[in-house]
Amino acid sequence: MLRPTLLALVIASLLAGCGKPAEGDKKKADPASAAASAPSLLVAPEDLQTLGVSAYASGPVITGSIQPERRADLRAELQAIVLSVHKENGERVKRGDLLVRLDDTAIRDSVQSADESARAASQSFDQAERQYQRLKTLQAQGMSSIQAMEDAEIRRNNAQSDLVAAKARVATARQQQQRTEVRAPFDGVVSDRKVSPGDSAQLGKELIKVMDPASMRFEGLVSADRMSELKLGQTVYFRVNGYPQVDFQGKVRRIAQAANANTRQVEVLVDFAGQQQPGVAGLYAEGRVQSSSVSALMVADSALMREGDKAYVWAVADGKIAKTEVRLGARDDRQGLYVVNSGVKQGSQILRNPASTLINGQRVELTKLAATGKVPAMTGSTGAPAAGTAVPALPMASAASAQ
Repeated sequence: MLRPTLLALVIASLLAGCGKPAEGDKKKADPASAAASAPSLLVAPEDLQTLGVSAYASGPVITGSIQPERRADLRAELQAIVLSVHKENGERVKRGDLLVRLDDTAIRDSVQSADESARAASQSFDQAERQYQRLKTLQAQGMSSIQAMEDAEIRRNNAQSDLVAAKARVATARQQQQRTEVRAPFDGVVSDRKVSPGDSAQLGKELIKVMDPASMRFEGLVSADRMSELKLGQTVYFRVNGYPQVDFQGKVRRIAQAANANTRQVEVLVDFAGQQQPGVAGLYAEGRVQSSSVSALMVADSALMREGDKAYVWAVADGKIAKTEVRLGARDDRQGLYVVNSGVKQGSQILRNPASTLINGQRVELTKLAATGKVPAMTGSTGAPAAGTAVPALPMASAASAQ
């Protein structure tokens, strides 16, 4: 059994050892020491971006979908059984091509009956017309009475009316027969086939949909609070879901005069500018109407580091890098850049594609070309990236050993 004095010394030694931090832990806990001990970062001219003022499109946000202007929902105009469907989804069709055929057995009988009635009415009219002409000639010679001629004229007129009615019934029957053949109203593609052979087509039932993929347009919605900024002919820059690498451009063609009662949004129709347009209808699209142009500092998304709701850039100054918080504004969908409201100034240099292993305050070694300030011009006339210029995502330069 240990003596009380010896036990107290052991406990005191253990407590002292536990409370004394290791030398490595001190360095790790001190950011300044960590930055000083970290290897220098070798930065090439391509790794730097000089911030400058650039103009970007400012205006109301527009959201919606891509829809064809020429589209047709073909429905059954009579009650019949579907005999055959001749086109599938995605197949191209020409105007007049047969798409769906309905059963016309009962209608064929109606057409035949109407034809026979029209033929009998035609014969009756011919006979009445000959009788009237004979009596008319005899009455002129004084060999027939006027009453007989008038009676023949009445019979002729009645026969003529019967003939016209019979021809109308024939036209109606043939029209019904034509409605059993559903044909393409214009050149396009089949977008949605609704029936299959054997289905019962009720009056008004959807059979097939046809659209013209060359007539796509952007059917968007704008908040009613911003409708005062909308004008016909304004430029619209937008992105389409499914085409992430393409920036589309259009012109406002029509602005609705009534807002949606539920969403309080105004519908805007935008025509595509140029020949390039999506070939698929129903895709989600979002963009901005360029109602004005504003100048501001712009930064690319690749240069931003995000932590929750905050955004940071790695600024390069005095031979060191500094993690700098920035406040972002609107995003220019055309250039893919963000407006910087605060945090950095015009002329500041930041890393284009910062890595996640950087340390705040880490030393930076510039290459000879970068040290002389001859950084390749990656900016427009205002100092910000030129419109439409893609900033290459270059890898960070390798770190040089500080030893």
